[in-house]
Amino acid sequence: MTTRLYYTDSALTAFDATVVSSDVVDGRATIVLDQTAFYPSSGGQPFDTGTIGGAHVVDVVDRDDGVIAHVVEGAAPAVGAKVRGEIDWTRRLDHMQQHTGQHILSAAFDHLCGARTVSFHLGSEAATIDLSREVSVAEIARAETEANRIVWEDRPVAIRFVSEAEAAALPLRKEPARTGTLRLIDVPDFDLSACGGTHVARTGAIGIIAVAAWERFKGGSRVTFVCGGRALASHRALRDVVTQAMRQLSVARHEIGDAVERLQADLKSQQRVVSQYQEQVSVHLAAELRTTAKDVGSLRVVLREQPGWDQAALKMLALAIVAEPGYVVVLVGEGTPRPVVVARSRDVGFDCGAWIKSATTALGGRGGGRPESAQGGMPATVDAVFAEFERTAV
Repeated sequence: MTTRLYYTDSALTAFDATVVSSDVVDGRATIVLDQTAFYPSSGGQPFDTGTIGGAHVVDVVDRDDGVIAHVVEGAAPAVGAKVRGEIDWTRRLDHMQQHTGQHILSAAFDHLCGARTVSFHLGSEAATIDLSREVSVAEIARAETEANRIVWEDRPVAIRFVSEAEAAALPLRKEPARTGTLRLIDVPDFDLSACGGTHVARTGAIGIIAVAAWERFKGGSRVTFVCGGRALASHRALRDVVTQAMRQLSVARHEIGDAVERLQADLKSQQRVVSQYQEQVSVHLAAELRTTAKDVGSLRVVLREQPGWDQAALKMLALAIVAEPGYVVVLVGEGTPRPVVVARSRDVGFDCGAWIKSATTALGGRGGGRPESAQGGMPATVDAVFAEFERTAV
C-alpha cells in the first residue's frame, strides 16, 4: 500500500519517493510510488496536480488494493528511480478551503436545523452539499452565519487516527463509510468527522463560507457554496456585473431590481404592440404569398423565408395563409436553431407533424405537432429545409 503523506500533513507541497511500478494503461504512463503527497479523487474531492520527476501529473487514482496510481504526461520514470514530487499548491489550497468549509457548513446545518448532509461534491467553480430535508431561506442564513463564526474564531483543525471501537464511542457527525483505522477531522466543540481529504490547519484559513445558491433536490435541498479564494472571485464577478448594470440602467445599486421590473413591463407592452402589428401584416401578406405558391407533387405549396420572425410570428402568418383552402405552407425564420413552421388547409391531406419529425431526423433538431400544423428548430440552411420538403412531401 502507498504511504499517504497528506494524511498527516495536508500542507506538504514537495516530497521524495521511489518508483515501485511503471506501466502504460490505456495509452497513458502510470506510476506508483512508495509514498505520495498527491491526493486521489475520493469522497467528493478531486485529485491533486503537479509534477513527479518533472512529468506533469494529470490524474491520481485510488485503487481498490490501497495503491495510489499517478497518471503522467510523457515518459514515466523507471522502476527504482528516486523522484521528486511537487504539488500544485494553488489547487491544493483551494480544495482544502472548500473541503474544510464543507465540514463546518454541514455541521452548522446539522446543529441548527437537524438537516444531515447526504453527499458532497467539489466542482471546479463551486461546491455543493445535498441535505436530507428542505431548508428555508432563514435556515440557510442562520447556518451560513454560524459557519462563519467558527471560521473567524480561527479554531484548530486537528487530525487523529482511531480504531473502529474507539470511533463507535465518539460523537461523529455521520456514520463512517470505512472500516479499520479511521482518520478523523476534528474542529473542537463543533464537528468531528471521519474523512480522508485534505484540510487547512486552522479554520481561519478558510477565509469565508458564502452560500451562492440553493434548490430543491430529491426531497431535500442542494446548497451551493464557495470558500476562501473562490468566494473572493465570486464577489469580484458579482461586483462587476452589478456595476455594469448600474451604469447601463443609470440607477443606484438598490434600485436595480425596480429598474429591471420596469424594463420587463415595457418589453411586454412592446411585444403586445408588435404582435398586433404582425397579426395585421399577416393578413395582408398571406394574400400576397398565396400568389407565390408552386406545385410540389399534388400539393400547392408556399415556401417562404421570413428573416427576423420568431416561431410565434411564423405560426401566425402560416395560419393566415392556410385559412383559404388548398394550401400547404412552410415558413423558415432566423436563429439557431432555425425556426420552421409548416401548416396546411383543412381540405388538404398532408400530415404536418409527421413531416416535421421526418425533417428533424434528416436535418437535425427537434420538433413536433399535429397533422394540421407543426413546428420545430433545425440547424440547417433555408435552402436545405425547402429541398427536404420538396424531396419528401410528394
